[in-house]
Amino acid sequence: MAVPSASLTLSLQFADATDRAVLPRHKVARWVRSALELPGEITVRIVGAEEGQALNRDYRAKDYATNVLTFDYSHAPVVAADLVLCAPVVQREARELGIPLEAHYAHLLVHGTLHAQGHDHENEPEARAMEAHETALMLALGFADPYAR
Repeated sequence: MAVPSASLTLSLQFADATDRAVLPRHKVARWVRSALELPGEITVRIVGAEEGQALNRDYRAKDYATNVLTFDYSHAPVVAADLVLCAPVVQREARELGIPLEAHYAHLLVHGTLHAQGHDHENEPEARAMEAHETALMLALGFADPYAR
């Protein structure tokens, strides 16, 4: 489980300033910090569809925008990573799932922060463990279980 006192150096960037109102810095920091197991230096960048697609294509060879990309550079002694969230994809998914946009952003930031520390979901046991960890963190943050649909 996360260490509540894990220190965080956060850089929060917005490709479109209109997304800033949805993601106040104090909330982003709280959500990321909740999933940190060690001190972290995290950049969170909120991008549009074009930038999201270009990054996914260039780094994952998938030619579409996805909800969150995690670029992890070190897991210890300090977690260093960039989390890139594609605002149009996150907004569409929240609408389709019928959940608050804030809850979806919080979940994706928790999810990305766990990836930044080496957590993965490539096979069924890993997926179950990561989903259980995410659920516990989301419940502790006051959100619903993101996998209870």
